[in-house]
Amino acid sequence: MTQQQGDPRHLETLDRDLARYSNLELATTYVSRPMVGPGVALVFILLAGLGAMIFFGQASNSFIVVIAACLGAYMALNIGANDVANNMGPAVGANALSMGGAIAIAVVFESAGALIAGGDVVSTIAKGIIAPESMGTASVFIWAMMAALLSAALWVNLATWVGAPVSTTHSVVGGVMGAGIAAAGFGAVSWPTMGGIAASWVISPILGGVIAALFLWLIKSRIIYRDDKIAAARKWVPVLVGIMAGAFASYLSLKGLKQLIKIDMGTALLIGAAVGVLVWVVMIPAIRKQSEGLENRNKSLKVLFGIPLVVSAALLSFAHGANDVANAVAPLAAIVQASQSSNFTDAVSIPFWVMVIGAFGISFGLFLFGPKLIRMVGGQITKLNPMRAYCVALSAAITVIVASWLGLPVSSTHIAVGGVFGVGFFREWDAERRIRNSRLAMPDKRKFSPEERKRRKLVRRSHFMTIIAAWIITVPAAAILSAVIFFLINAAVG
Repeated sequence: MTQQQGDPRHLETLDRDLARYSNLELATTYVSRPMVGPGVALVFILLAGLGAMIFFGQASNSFIVVIAACLGAYMALNIGANDVANNMGPAVGANALSMGGAIAIAVVFESAGALIAGGDVVSTIAKGIIAPESMGTASVFIWAMMAALLSAALWVNLATWVGAPVSTTHSVVGGVMGAGIAAAGFGAVSWPTMGGIAASWVISPILGGVIAALFLWLIKSRIIYRDDKIAAARKWVPVLVGIMAGAFASYLSLKGLKQLIKIDMGTALLIGAAVGVLVWVVMIPAIRKQSEGLENRNKSLKVLFGIPLVVSAALLSFAHGANDVANAVAPLAAIVQASQSSNFTDAVSIPFWVMVIGAFGISFGLFLFGPKLIRMVGGQITKLNPMRAYCVALSAAITVIVASWLGLPVSSTHIAVGGVFGVGFFREWDAERRIRNSRLAMPDKRKFSPEERKRRKLVRRSHFMTIIAAWIITVPAAAILSAVIFFLINAAVG
């Protein structure tokens, strides 16, 4: 060893150099991390196009199908990034599930729902919005569907970027409407159907919020505000879990499994009632055993709602995959059919490879980009615990059943986020009520200033306004974007 190598100053210099190199590696990793998600997403989109090329490489319109497959994969990624957060957000926000656990459950159940029970294309492809025969030719119909798919995907992508959970169904509806108007004029649109969809913007979140607030009131009045909380929980938690099981049994019978077997409303309600009673009976001894040794405080109650909340999130994901995968693949399936046979007026069937693109696209989108919206829905609108999150999940299932009974088109996004708002606003009202009552009991108690009262609001008004604004402009924004894209495509190929 030379003198220079043994010099302590030389060793200090070497340590500093190594530290700089280590910091450089860390900085490079940090800078490159944001590019991993888009990179993987791009690979998936290219693989979807490659798969379409393998299936249709010899067909005359193979290039059109390949482009449509890439657009369908892009839309599916955006559905996973935005829509799925509504099912998983409350469970993550309540700490009943970790982010990794939520993503794993959602990936499995979303894919299962899409592949087992998905494909409700006839009602999704245009929701009765436009008359396909008004398009004139198959090529015009294909360009319209491409414009609808791309505009819906771009709009959902933008909404995810700004942190607003929007309805992918309404995005597709707006895209189809805009392309239909651009291709065949305003007369091609079924305006009564559009009126019903517009009404659902208001009905979905209000109904979801009211039902969630009612169940939170039930839990607070019958369990939380009781002197013996554990005894009250042993009585009421089995009832609530039974209601949840019955609601989801009816929900899945009506929505999630309609591709496997047709079930009417009456039969679905009977199935739900039978399942609800059975689960209620089973849960009585289970909750009694689970509650043994628990302290008589609110924190103990969270344990009893944890598993039902996780199960409800999984069931919501299954039903969502079964229903909303069509938002990504319906226009794609229509393009495939029109390209193969030039038949674009009949009902559309979905090839299995198209369903695979939708199912895996939703899963990849959730895994790569979903955490942002999951955190926003689960924790940034209002603070959730397992009881509040349970009310949101339960309201989602019940609201869909009520809406189906009334024949109203509703959005699962609006229902779930409306449920979160309902829970938050109920908490504000309940807190104000308790303050007023305590003030009546103790008149000398300090009153809060207007600034302090504003600070104590339990729902973030900034998120509330952003989400409402995004909901209102989703259909017109997607429609305008779709019309512009249709004109550009038409000019390019014309």
